Parts: sequence; C-alpha cells; structure tokens
Amino acid sequence: MKIVVDANVPAAEACFGALGEVVRVPGREIAPATLASADALVVRSITRVDAALIAEAKSMGSPLRFVGTCTIGTDHVDQHALAGHDIAFSSAPGCNAEAVLDYVLASLSTLAERHDFRLVERRVGIVGVGNVGGRLLKRLTAMGIDCLACDPPRVEAEGLEAERQGARSLAGFHDLDTLIDECDVLCLHTPLVSEGPHATHHLLDVQRIAALAPGTLLLNAGRGDCVDGRALRQRLAGQGDITAVLDVWEHEPAIDAALADLAAIATPHIAGYSLDGKLRGTHHIYRALAHHVGLPARLTMDDLAPAPPVARLVLEAGLSPEEALRLCLRAVYDPRRDHDSLHREARRQGMAKGFDGCRARYPLRREVASLEIELGEGARELRPLLAGAGFRIAAD
Repeated sequence: MKIVVDANVPAAEACFGALGEVVRVPGREIAPATLASADALVVRSITRVDAALIAEAKSMGSPLRFVGTCTIGTDHVDQHALAGHDIAFSSAPGCNAEAVLDYVLASLSTLAERHDFRLVERRVGIVGVGNVGGRLLKRLTAMGIDCLACDPPRVEAEGLEAERQGARSLAGFHDLDTLIDECDVLCLHTPLVSEGPHATHHLLDVQRIAALAPGTLLLNAGRGDCVDGRALRQRLAGQGDITAVLDVWEHEPAIDAALADLAAIATPHIAGYSLDGKLRGTHHIYRALAHHVGLPARLTMDDLAPAPPVARLVLEAGLSPEEALRLCLRAVYDPRRDHDSLHREARRQGMAKGFDGCRARYPLRREVASLEIELGEGARELRPLLAGAGFRIAAD
C-alpha cells in the first residue's frame, strides 16, 4: 500500500510505515499526479481535497480508497466527492484543541501585560462552543474568568433533542450581538459554514466590527473567512481603538500584509501547532487507516511523544497571580516568537512564502499540560489559577 503524507505530518514513518510505503509531499504540492498510484492520502489543512483533485486522480487510475486529515477542521475536504468514489474519510476532532487553548491564554496574558490589565477582571465572549470553544469555556471558568458563550447551531440541535425527550432546552447561551455588547474580549472558534441559517462566512461583518466597543480585544483562532478582513483593517487603521489577535486569515497564505501589521499579535495559522496536538492528529488517522485496512494499531501516544524540554518549575512566594501565570505560560509557549517570525519571513520572502515557511519550519512546542508546577509554602494560593489554566500541579 502506498500512503502519500503531507510533509509536515510528524511521526509519519513511525505510524504509517507499519502499514505501507510512506511518500512525503509538501501539502500545497499534492496534485492528481501525486495520487496516481496512491492507496491512501494523509493531509493537513492546507491541502484542498476537492472534487476536481479526486476526479482527475481517478481518471489516471488512482487506487485511492482512504483520505485522512490530521486536523479538527474538515472544510478543506469535499466529503461528498470522496463518498461518490467510495473513498473512506477520517478526521481528528479535538486533536489540537489544547494547543489552541494555550495560544489563546498565552496571547491574552501577553496583552494583559502590555496594556496593564488583569485578565481575571475581563469578561470573555466565546463564539463557537465545540471542541475548542467548549474546552476554552471550561478552562477560563476554572480560572475564575467570567465568560459568555454563543453557539446557535448547538442551541438549536440540543433544543430539538431536549424537546424530543421532553426535557428542558439548553440554557446559558447568548446571541452574538449580546457578546459584542457585553464582553471585553471576543474569541472566535467557529467552523467555516458558507451558507444556511448558521453561516459563519463574514460572521463578523462591517456592521458587527463597527459595533465593537472601544477597548475590545478580538481574537480569531477559528477560520479566517469568519471575519471581514477588509472591514477589520479599516477599523484598526482608522479608529485604532480595538486590539486584534489573528492566527487565521482570508486568502492564506497570501494574507493581507497591512492587516498583519495592524494586529497586536499576527501568527501564521499555528495556534494548534503543538507537537502534542500534531502527534494526536497523526495517531488518530493512523488508527483509522489501520482499522480501514484490517490491521492492528499497536503504536500508542506514549510511544510517540518525547520528554518535554522544560518538565518542571518550582514557584515560591513573591509572584502575583498574573506574574505566575505569565511565567508558567512562557516556559511552554510565547506567541511573540511566532508574531516576530511571520513578519521577519514576510520581509525576506514575501508574505505568501514567508507564511508557509513559518509553518513548514515551525519549532518544537509543547502544551501546558506537559509542565508540572511545584508550589512552595508561600505560593499555594496559586493552585486554583494554575490548575485551571491546565498545568499539572505537583502533590503537596
């Protein structure tokens, strides 16, 4: 069996090598000819697996029978086209959710330091409460941060189910305009839905961007097309009274350089790029492909993940909660590194090549759960905050 794998998928040989011949190809270079003799295809989000790609590959006699994406999102894969050719499909829901949460927390902590505010005093609106947004809601709430949530499709689906079972409908959710009116921070974690009653394309359109109160912090780590980038650029360049953290963009990799210059933190779609998240994605698709071909999946995540470079910190008295949180987050991940890298590589190579280059050569990054925190006698009061943020707290 020949398995074509995106060159950025980690541990591909360790996982898929036990199932067949592994051929690595850069994600944007996967073409019909690449799949002419492929039995399976494993991608990440930058490869468009659409009807044209599949039809042309099949016209060349491709034996393709399985496609897997090592990502949460699936909007880059035409599942209807795959089904039409009897090609099995699998994604990796939740694989990099923890990494995205780390990105959100590290970015908010960085801006809290830069603008001298306490994160725990801000109200955070979470738009999209699925694998990522749902976990973010739990994590921030555990840290003592006030949150409002918005997810109309979930409210509708769970309301119908509750009605069917004669139970009470879902409570505690709000509409997007309420979040815009009442929240200091707005975090977007929605999938891209182009049409229908819950379409998310330009969910934040000209009117809603104009409605953001001065001082609002907008963070998008969902899908770039959910925000009208032109309208956001005009608000930032004109009034300059809101702050943007952007990891996803319209027209990737040829993103709006002027918008990137105006964002407080601008990164090249790497919020979920932890080693742990990537390995979970690889492992999930490995298990799915093994099941598809009827072979045992013997490798475990423990077989794949190395020891973290920073495994343990000891905190004593003298740090405020904000300082302690920031110190621990930066021991694992600092988003300023990725912001600086994108701008540096864009100057060197142009935006599109620089954007892809940052992703292709992304440095090692672990998740906050890889770091154990020991709290000294004078730092015990930090336990709820740091445990809520996802760190492992050593036993007293």
